[in-house]
Amino acid sequence: MSRFQRHALKTLFAENSRSSKPANGNEVWNLNLDQIESDTGRVLAKQIVSVEKLGPSTYPFEAGTVLYSKLRPYLNKVVVADDSGFATTELVPLRCNPEKLFPHYLAYFLRSSEFLQFANIVVAGAKMPRMVMGEFWDYKIPVPPLLEQRRIAAILDQADALRAKRREALALLDELQRGIFIEMFCSAESSSWPVVTIESIAEQEPGSIRTGPFGSQLLHSEFVDSGIAVLGIDNAVSNNFRWVERRFITDEKYRQLKRYTVRPGDVLITIMGTCGRCAVVPDDIPLAINTKHLCCISLNRDLCLPEFLHAYFLRHPVAQEYLLRTAKGAIMSGLNMGLIKSLPVALPPLERQRLFVSRCQAIQQLRSPHAAALTELDSLFVSLQHRAFRGEL
Repeated sequence: MSRFQRHALKTLFAENSRSSKPANGNEVWNLNLDQIESDTGRVLAKQIVSVEKLGPSTYPFEAGTVLYSKLRPYLNKVVVADDSGFATTELVPLRCNPEKLFPHYLAYFLRSSEFLQFANIVVAGAKMPRMVMGEFWDYKIPVPPLLEQRRIAAILDQADALRAKRREALALLDELQRGIFIEMFCSAESSSWPVVTIESIAEQEPGSIRTGPFGSQLLHSEFVDSGIAVLGIDNAVSNNFRWVERRFITDEKYRQLKRYTVRPGDVLITIMGTCGRCAVVPDDIPLAINTKHLCCISLNRDLCLPEFLHAYFLRHPVAQEYLLRTAKGAIMSGLNMGLIKSLPVALPPLERQRLFVSRCQAIQQLRSPHAAALTELDSLFVSLQHRAFRGEL
């Protein structure tokens, strides 16, 4: 238990003052969810618009306001405004009572594992679940003295800054890899390469492009604690293969679903939920199948290397234009196996693909220690948060 006394959130805020709308012709910051980085509250890019272009569902906020996303899966998007502006109504404005609550302390708590666990339970709505605000206002948070709140926020700021530096290093390496891809595969020379489809560069055997079992073929209740792995959206959503949630089926169930087996070097594309993400299955994959949320592609590697197709799908203008056009711009909502089979690929010589892969491997050697350090810093940050709000720092 925390040694700090807890108070209901509704007792900690000042009355939200509504500033008047600026005159036409003025430019203002229009804040929406896309501008806020998950977990950190960092503003990625400020969208400045003229007052006339503000949507009807916006409201003014002042510098120092904590803006909290009430939508799942964006409950960890919380920002302390460093300037005044207008926000969309998905963000709840919280003006801290300066005698009771420090905004940055509040923002860190709202992004903590303790509060997120609570928030993910008390949401309502089918299409776009939202925080039940009555539950939000009644939630009691630990409230130390203001000086202690500031000290805690400063410690978490320092730890967060270390995480940010690692993310910046990783972003620079990703941008380097992107630059190499554009230089090698988007030049004038590429216009002479044959344009093929993904279907034509897949292995020429049944099931080389497949989704996972549908409906009653695989029920959630059939997952077990160990056995044959089952891959889903979470394994590909970061555009690199990652183990997140572990799901398994029994050997007996696997024998029924063997045709959905995933192999090293297969390319995974998410086609449900968060669509249009892509990852390559690593060489050390254990025996596994994929769910219906993924399209799994086994390539003819005499024609196309998995690492090239992964980068092409995510970065090539032809692929991006095709996906936007066929999905009608709706966050890949129309993405399906048929569209993936027909996706056009400007296919470079295999030697050039191999050179690209070798360069990416060199970048990955630089990237790995940064990624490992970031993972360690993330764990440290969570531990610091937990101790901070219990009064153990």
